[in-house]
Amino acid sequence: MSLSSASLVECLRQARERRAPLREDPRTTAYRLVNGAPEGVPDVTVDVFESLHVVSLYRDFSSEEEAALLGAMDSAWAPALVYLKRRPREARHLANVARDKLAPEEAVRGASVESVVALENGWRFLIRPAQGLSVGLYLDMRDTRAWLAGQVRGLTVLNLFSYTCGFGVAAHAGGARRVLNVDASRRVLDWGEENARLNGQLVERYDYVAGDVFDWLERLARKGETFDVVVADPPSFATTRTSRFSAAKDYASLAEACARVVVPGGRLVACCNLATLAPRRFEAMVAEGVARAGRRSRGGPSLGPSPVDFPASAEHPAALKVRVLELA
Repeated sequence: MSLSSASLVECLRQARERRAPLREDPRTTAYRLVNGAPEGVPDVTVDVFESLHVVSLYRDFSSEEEAALLGAMDSAWAPALVYLKRRPREARHLANVARDKLAPEEAVRGASVESVVALENGWRFLIRPAQGLSVGLYLDMRDTRAWLAGQVRGLTVLNLFSYTCGFGVAAHAGGARRVLNVDASRRVLDWGEENARLNGQLVERYDYVAGDVFDWLERLARKGETFDVVVADPPSFATTRTSRFSAAKDYASLAEACARVVVPGGRLVACCNLATLAPRRFEAMVAEGVARAGRRSRGGPSLGPSPVDFPASAEHPAALKVRVLELA
């Protein structure tokens, strides 16, 4: 690490103090504890789920640097359970061939566990720290999920790229009449069903659909099926047997396909976590796609991560962008 040991420990202690509003909230036990460079710890994030700490490294750290970071964490927080994720730029390409190196299944501190249950705004989510680089919940969406829950009572929701269905849980908790979750992976959809059951929500199997999102959007539009709210939260890059998606190149096409299944007066919640895509460019791509679908739109709130645990700076702006549009 570039910081001295004493400086690093102090940065980690200060990061924890900044999270006091979250640490003291009994309804939330899942939050980001360290958010990289804006907090003086570049290339490092730490996410907390109950007693579990998940450390992510965004460059190649030497074994000595890793040991120094873990030692500083011991001094600053004394975490009982720590898992390590190595995410260099090439991690996306290496994930299938070097998984043991990138995402060890064994804890680096404490006894390894299969899963923990963490709380977000009172909702329960199943976290699996040994399941690869992603453990089951993207914490920067916490505020957006809470917003969604307050908007959907009695409405229908289409949750695209649903992963473990965090937006689905929030929508059901908010009283949505129906939530259709679509993701390419049956495994994560099964995980999403587990999350729903954890929260006492009824699971209808036909509302957890495994398949290519673009194929399903085309199918829904062809059938004339529409939704009051469509949430699109794609990965920055995605490949299926039938399509390839790059947020930087293809978001307008995604927004166009989404707009075709939003009811008049309904809303499109467009999300993007690609750090290199500037907010203005992202918003322009969403607007372009909506216009290509022949829809007029009116801007709603611009949402994003909580500044409490996702602090940003001019040099390091927040990667997540969330744009809400009401479609005529």
